[in-house]
Amino acid sequence: MKTSMPRFAPYVSTPEIVWHYALRSANVLILVFLILPILAIIPLSLNENSFLVYPIHGFSFRWYHDLFTSTDWARAGANSLIVTPIATIAATILGTLAALGLNRASFKGKGLLVAVLISPMIVPVIVTGVGMYLLFARWGLAGTYAGLIFGHVVIAAPFVVITVNATLAGFNQNYVRASLSLGASPVRTFFRVTLPIIAPGVISGALFAFATSLDDVVITMFIAGPTQGTLPLQMFIGIRENITPTVAALASIFIVFSSLLLITMEWLRSRSVAKQASS
Repeated sequence: MKTSMPRFAPYVSTPEIVWHYALRSANVLILVFLILPILAIIPLSLNENSFLVYPIHGFSFRWYHDLFTSTDWARAGANSLIVTPIATIAATILGTLAALGLNRASFKGKGLLVAVLISPMIVPVIVTGVGMYLLFARWGLAGTYAGLIFGHVVIAAPFVVITVNATLAGFNQNYVRASLSLGASPVRTFFRVTLPIIAPGVISGALFAFATSLDDVVITMFIAGPTQGTLPLQMFIGIRENITPTVAALASIFIVFSSLLLITMEWLRSRSVAKQASS
């Protein structure tokens, strides 16, 4: 009869076996600690009660109905549908081009340039938000969709730079040389050779950029006008002014969507590793 218990070599001591199980138990406890607060939101979104409290008294889809029929939530959703896709596309294009340039070039100060490009990931977002507001107010971009999209591009593009640059680290430049030697133009070589190979990294970066833009509150709070608030900002306002399970309903949708993003990115990562191994 087969057992799922791990088999240890004869030379493994009892303290080592105990340490093995202690590490496994600690991993499980950490996982529960991280996931449980997130999963606790979903039942609250189905609560019949008007307050975000346990225990739950009855289940209802009332708050999902309120989410999709409320004017404020509809406007916030429309703003997110405008800002997030445009910011994602712009960040993906700019981040991919920056990663390609950094990967192929070798010059003094390259490390400093990389640090500047990824600085929005390191600098506290509140500092970035204040700086953007002061600069955009001077340029007349504060309170405009253009300013809001530009702000989201700034915080999203570094994720694309990092993921694409990591993919290019294992890229075989012989493919590019072979294409150019056969008479293909640099543009044709990029679209027919380079881009298909690094596509998993580009798509992963785009997904990170999409999630970053969709999740942003601070930059939107500083840059957006009164009618340009996105879904996360509306959630923040809802929690601050009128706590209802409608916020939990939207949070549950975000949880499901984020889970699908993680699954997609893991699939793309494994595909990229397999493609690099075969090349």
